[in-house]
Amino acid sequence: MKNNWSESTAQTYIKKYKKLGYKKDVALRVYTSRLLGRNPDLVIHGGGNTSVKTKLPDLDGKSYDVLCVKGSGWDMADIEPQGLPAVKLKPLLNLKKKRHLTDEQMVNYQKRHLLDVNSPNPSVETFLHAFLPLKYVDHTHANPILDITDRPDGLKLCKKIFNSKVAIVPYVMPGFMLAKKVQEVYEKNPNINCLILLKHGIFTFSDNAKDAYSLMIKYVTEAEVAIKKLKHKKIRQITNRNKNIKSYHIAPILRGLLSDKNSNDKFIINFRKNKELDYFMNGKNVKNYSTKGTITPDHVIRIKPFPLIIENKDLDNLNNLKKLFTDYKKKYIQYFKRNKSKSKGKKIMLDTLPRLIYVQDMGLFSVGKSMKDCIVAGDLAEANAKVITSVEETSQYRPIAEKDLFDVEYWSLEQAKIKKTSLPLQGNVVVITGACGVIGYETYKLFKSQGAEVVLLDKDVKKINTLKKKINDLCIECDVTNKKSVTKAFEIICGRLGGIDILISNAGSADTGAIAEIDEKLLRKSFENNFFSHQNCASQATKIMLKQNNKGCLLFNISKQSVNPGKNFGPYGLPKAALLSLCKQYALDYGSNGIRSNGVNADRIQSGLLNKKMIKARAKARSVTITDYMKGNLLHDEVTSKDVANAFLHLALSQKTTGAILTVDGGNIAASMR
Repeated sequence: MKNNWSESTAQTYIKKYKKLGYKKDVALRVYTSRLLGRNPDLVIHGGGNTSVKTKLPDLDGKSYDVLCVKGSGWDMADIEPQGLPAVKLKPLLNLKKKRHLTDEQMVNYQKRHLLDVNSPNPSVETFLHAFLPLKYVDHTHANPILDITDRPDGLKLCKKIFNSKVAIVPYVMPGFMLAKKVQEVYEKNPNINCLILLKHGIFTFSDNAKDAYSLMIKYVTEAEVAIKKLKHKKIRQITNRNKNIKSYHIAPILRGLLSDKNSNDKFIINFRKNKELDYFMNGKNVKNYSTKGTITPDHVIRIKPFPLIIENKDLDNLNNLKKLFTDYKKKYIQYFKRNKSKSKGKKIMLDTLPRLIYVQDMGLFSVGKSMKDCIVAGDLAEANAKVITSVEETSQYRPIAEKDLFDVEYWSLEQAKIKKTSLPLQGNVVVITGACGVIGYETYKLFKSQGAEVVLLDKDVKKINTLKKKINDLCIECDVTNKKSVTKAFEIICGRLGGIDILISNAGSADTGAIAEIDEKLLRKSFENNFFSHQNCASQATKIMLKQNNKGCLLFNISKQSVNPGKNFGPYGLPKAALLSLCKQYALDYGSNGIRSNGVNADRIQSGLLNKKMIKARAKARSVTITDYMKGNLLHDEVTSKDVANAFLHLALSQKTTGAILTVDGGNIAASMR
């Protein structure tokens, strides 16, 4: 493993943070924490922790010895000094003789001695960092170390590989008791500079930031070298590989099986595939080695203790797939019942759904309440696959005992890491067409704020590419008047997010002219833009929703023109009238499947369609001023794109409303629906 320490970069950090009021030792702590956190073989998605012992002033003006230790919610890859909350060191050391602390006592005690009570919660390993007297302490869940320890002869192998400066600690659940165990080990041999925690990870420590980091690289490299010297035997692979089902075909079905039709809880699923995952999942013995537990206990809170394995032969049989999900649920319930009686305190069972679904000879579907959760689960799956296959090639994979894994999964301090405030549209996939327009983008922002995963479709390549640089959400170039383009876009969506829950069919164009004089090509083009484009998208979305079998919602941007035509606006109004009928037809045909279909009739919204030139022309057609045209409603108030976005959101959340048209025009009796 490469040592990435750079003296010049270290000096840059020192200078940068000095200007911000931080001392050299804290600056170097930030630097080496990032070096560790940006190496996925050492740290992944918030795992591991680091600390530095230093002196800082409190409000009383006195300087105190403190432990700056990684705080909950911070990732070492991009940590800042604020992510290293300072805890007064003396109170922590005063508990060295304490025999036991409950988790609640430990957390409260640590919080009570923070210099800043508004800081994030200090790591559950805070006491361990405090009890090691060295200035810098580094902790990672390094893959090569887990590769060495997660096997029957892990202890023996460690003793063979590492020198007398390394102490080997049997597995103890993280927290105060692990800190006590480490204290005991260190006091017996104060010359050590490394701790190997069996089936958990590695600590290195020194009074120098560079040395503590370099020791981590040194010992992990020794593990890597040792693994290469072991006798390897390839894992036997499955041979029945004849199916030609694509990931985007199966994704909506899997997503539907993850959801409860009687609730609004939904999951995002993300597909990934690579050689390492293929090798792992296509092993003949995968159902054995993949279900023994995670390579380090920290992972279990995000990917469950075992994945769901789907064999190739089950893909084209829905009943088989349903049974696999039912069997997984039963297996998880048995796991819970088996271990809750052995565990202290009352335990309430978490959901019984897998977070990793391996479809043999296809790839991995990771599961989460958000795309971010899916990515985390997928990355952890890759780390687990890498270590487990390496162990299986040289020995037999054996992580911590099931009971120990259960204790971590149901540990309140670990669960606190992943608890989030639930938003109304969390777990929902929303697709917006014409997304680069004013209304489309306002709608994107609003639905995103409600927890949805939003996909933006638009045919304007330049605008789509600009959006890709601006936001992290999926942006796809798509001509909604072209069926092939729509099909391709929805295949991408299913592969990336698993399916679709809400379609906001918003794309369109505004064409004008006296109806008897309009060119037929222009009229047909307007129907393509303002009617058939909506049918293309609604048809694709509905087919996916039916596969998911978990309800759905179609929302159409229609127009007041559908019920109250404007002079010389027939080329726009006629397809919009047809769109109104289309909206109701979807409500009629698919209501029994739980798919709702509603529309918004908006009027006089400044946008790409109703631009300044168009506003001027429409005002002239009505023989009014521009101001009177824009505010020509019962409320005498201009309607904005935000008002339209709010209407879409209202309809999306109205679970018992379908076949309805919501008017957003400030009041126009002639355009009212009833």
